[in-house]
Amino acid sequence: MAHSDTITSPDSAASGGNGHTSHSPGPGPGGRAGPADADLDGLERLRSARDRIRQQMAGTIVGQADVVDQLLVCLFARGHCILEGVPGLAKTLMIRTLARCLSLDFSRIQFTPDLMPSDITGTDIMFDDRATGERTFKFVPGPLFAHVLLADEINRTPPKTQAALLEAMQERQVTAGGKRYPLPDPFFVLATQNPIEQEGTYPLPEAQLDRFLMKVFVDYPDEAEERKIYRLNSGAAAPDPEPVLGAEELLSLQSVVRRVPVSDYVVDYVASVVRSTRTREAKVPAFIKEGVLWGVGPRGGQSLIQAAQARAALDGRPEVELEDVRALAPAVLRHRIVLNYNAESQGQTPDTVIKRLLDEVPAHDPGPARARVDRVLKA
Repeated sequence: MAHSDTITSPDSAASGGNGHTSHSPGPGPGGRAGPADADLDGLERLRSARDRIRQQMAGTIVGQADVVDQLLVCLFARGHCILEGVPGLAKTLMIRTLARCLSLDFSRIQFTPDLMPSDITGTDIMFDDRATGERTFKFVPGPLFAHVLLADEINRTPPKTQAALLEAMQERQVTAGGKRYPLPDPFFVLATQNPIEQEGTYPLPEAQLDRFLMKVFVDYPDEAEERKIYRLNSGAAAPDPEPVLGAEELLSLQSVVRRVPVSDYVVDYVASVVRSTRTREAKVPAFIKEGVLWGVGPRGGQSLIQAAQARAALDGRPEVELEDVRALAPAVLRHRIVLNYNAESQGQTPDTVIKRLLDEVPAHDPGPARARVDRVLKA
């Protein structure tokens, strides 16, 4: 992917660079493809994989195209996702179908109030050696040790078990018996939550919510989609989806996403939006000071950029655009904003606050630097 002096990427920033990158080299000696050609090829493979996954999931899941696209953004951005919707909207089926399309190990945990941390992480079990009479302890992995984990009704388990899941999500490891055990790579948590039945539930801590890259709302299907669901249910069983990607190919494509350039123009806009959610900042809209209790932290801005990189890459585009940020801002930020009682009593939600914020926060004119970037990318 071509770079210019106004484009940065997470990889270059992590390496301690000064934010200025040179143009990617072209084909090497003997006509061999250079890094830019390899990345462009990776973008094409990403777009092709997205189309094939969409096609395979459409054979089982009716509608919910936006939800599927947001799940794919989370997946290729190496993030976790929480799905919120009433029962009967095929949330579990959607996640299971996605795991089959990716040819990954799938595990499901039905969270209940009596679930203990060892029930999900695994535990040490004593084994007797009949030959020597010696007793040893052996760790037996729990259902967390899978590529794709469905955490069904995650808000029904007590904080102690949620803390064990939090370690897995953040550190990609579990601790049992004083030892650490790494989780498979890739590791992807998809949690579901019921918004209407709150009896016997434990609200997720803000720290755990912040570890989810996106919170996606699953809504009712429209009339035509619902009729199609009924017809499919009364007919022959839908065929199982065919695997599209394996674990190694998925990891390779995730690395391509991380190399999608992000211009200073986009970074500045993300910073403006995120900082405008904090009531203590100087230049904050009045409605934020009146209705927001806590705003978005830096991890929210990082997540928004990572999600925008994945959206651009899945479309086969070699650079993040402002529209990528605006399209994903509600799903990335809605669970990171805490409203006060005044806003809630007026019927405000994090989504209404984010929508108004996107309308009011200006995007700075990139000027001639943006034109140079466009010329380089087109070349």
